[in-house]
Amino acid sequence: MKSTIHALLLLLFLAPFYLGAQESTAKWIYYPGDFEIYIQNKLNMERSERNQPYPPFWRTDMPYCILDFSKQVTLKQPEKASIYVDGQYYISINDKILYDFDPKEFEIPAGTNNIRIHVANFQTVPSMLFQSKSIPSDDTWDVVYNGNAIHASVYNSSNPSTPPSSFRLQTKPMKAQSVVKEANYTLYDFGKNTFGFPILEGLKGNGKVYLYYGESKEEAMADKTAETWDVIHVNGDNPQNDTLATKAFRFIKVVGDPATSFKDLSMLYEYLPVTYRGKFSCSDELLNRIYSTALYTFHLTTRECHLDGIKRDRWSWSGDALQSYWMNFYSFFDEDVNKRTLWGLRGHSPINCHINTILDYTYYWMIGIESQYLYTGDTTFIKQIYPRMKETMQFATSRLNNEGLAAGMPGDWVFVDWAPMSKDGVLSFEQLLYIKSLKAIATCAEVANDKETATKASQQYDHLLKQFNDLFWSDQKKAYIHNLINNKRTEEVTRYANMFSILFDMTDASKKEEIKESVLMNPNILQITTPYMKFYELASLCEIGEYKKVLDYVRSYWGGMLSLGATTFWEAYDPKAAANEHYQMYGRPFGKSLCHAWGANPIYLFGRYYLGVVPTKPGYKEYNIQPELGGLQWINGAVPTPNGDIQIKIDTKKIEVTSPKEGIGTLIIKSGKKPVCKGVTVNPKGDKTYHITLDKPNYHYVITYKAL
Repeated sequence: MKSTIHALLLLLFLAPFYLGAQESTAKWIYYPGDFEIYIQNKLNMERSERNQPYPPFWRTDMPYCILDFSKQVTLKQPEKASIYVDGQYYISINDKILYDFDPKEFEIPAGTNNIRIHVANFQTVPSMLFQSKSIPSDDTWDVVYNGNAIHASVYNSSNPSTPPSSFRLQTKPMKAQSVVKEANYTLYDFGKNTFGFPILEGLKGNGKVYLYYGESKEEAMADKTAETWDVIHVNGDNPQNDTLATKAFRFIKVVGDPATSFKDLSMLYEYLPVTYRGKFSCSDELLNRIYSTALYTFHLTTRECHLDGIKRDRWSWSGDALQSYWMNFYSFFDEDVNKRTLWGLRGHSPINCHINTILDYTYYWMIGIESQYLYTGDTTFIKQIYPRMKETMQFATSRLNNEGLAAGMPGDWVFVDWAPMSKDGVLSFEQLLYIKSLKAIATCAEVANDKETATKASQQYDHLLKQFNDLFWSDQKKAYIHNLINNKRTEEVTRYANMFSILFDMTDASKKEEIKESVLMNPNILQITTPYMKFYELASLCEIGEYKKVLDYVRSYWGGMLSLGATTFWEAYDPKAAANEHYQMYGRPFGKSLCHAWGANPIYLFGRYYLGVVPTKPGYKEYNIQPELGGLQWINGAVPTPNGDIQIKIDTKKIEVTSPKEGIGTLIIKSGKKPVCKGVTVNPKGDKTYHITLDKPNYHYVITYKAL
């Protein structure tokens, strides 16, 4: 009897804790993609040139303005609820609108209830927070637009005062590192390229005050020839602190009319709070400087969404963003910024032009979604965005030419790269990207349980890849030719399709060796001068084992920017350029972006190819580690995964790996003798290559070997 009483008392004691554990925390919910479209629009609209607003030139969508949030629930007893809405709204329960109710505490009756919240918002993002014990707002709620219902997206906030539209980056005050005052101007130097809100403190008087921003001193001193500048009209009798819109700069030159004055200039540094999970250091201090500068560059361009450059263009571009997704996986592993960028770039249906108007950028977008799935394993995201992905592929397919090949149509921008090349006819590069995007949609269709599309896309991939080889491979050139004009092959060979065929493993081993000699190692083939495409070339060289050559190039190319005083990496760099030409681009003396996301891509190269970590199953359920010294004496670093970080140390005699809390890894080693790892089986694979299975969570493996 006593034991029964004790058991009942224990149940009564634990009941509140148990019931509390069953309750979900309500979150703000919204129509999938709408918050991301809203936030990217705001970001893209912040660009200006020479005190002139500069909106994007491509189609831009707005969030859907009028929505229904709905949920059906059966309650055994009445339940209290609270509601918070970003927008105007009404609530109906079982088709009866509520009147004269307290939104902070009203009652849902017992029984089966169809709850509908009708929301209108023409300014920001229609969103809703519904707090209730049994039916909190979450991704089980439906959101309905134009009669079509889908599951809502969840914004990570339970606070009634922070709906999705309240999203802001963080700020912190910063002072200039040096100030030079002259008779007619004051020059502020913040020590390195940065981004934020300039603040003129104690501004007063009557007249104009000009602020000229420069990523270089030369640009700031060029006054109205600088890419960005502001003019403040001062007509106040009272001192004020004037906070301006965000700008990118290292230097700010302040010039005021004689009747104006100010006390000082400072800034609010604006940034996305991220954790620096990825790490890399090695025996070469120059490479360490390159890595830290790349990481800082990438953080500056990682904002509400991924930007290309912080001065110009300050827009999200799909081609730039693909590299940013990949760099993110080896540095911050911030999944949300990738998803915000992918949603924002795509916009709403129907699609009627290529993303950013660029043919190749539509393909990059689809490849980016596949990459997001491989690294994160996030099936929820794939299932939500898949309908727009499928529609995008249908649009891309509708834009093929009469022969069923990917080619630029009227209104399309065929970009590829800034290097001078023919863009007429059918480019082998564009056709290869189209084929790769078929692989991407086949993968995502499987996740979305669209078996028909998955099968069809896989079959198209196989068929078109064979056709690609028949059309573009030249036995004489030992390479893929550049283009077809009027269905006839030209004699031109460029690097683009050739290096991507290696990078995406879309050609066989013998062709890879021929491409290596005839294209990648051939100085007579059109050279690449942007970090954008140089990245893909270097990655393809790593794929075929040219690790030392790649590091030598990184030292020369990115080290060359550092030798010129770069504090962030540039949009383009030509070592042969004269001193006064390094800042020029687009016919403008300071048109070049000196803090550009694609300039930071050594982050990916070091993590993917030298630490050697890559997922082989979505979300790092399985992964490979194939570290390479590339002539270095030692490398030490970390690669983030959804399940914790993979820690790696390697020198010429020993490799140490600390595994994450989940996932099965395969360590791949080339060694002059059979490696030794206590308690682990070492499997020889031929050609002095050995595999070791890493299947213990959070385990520190120590392997002795002999570097080749």
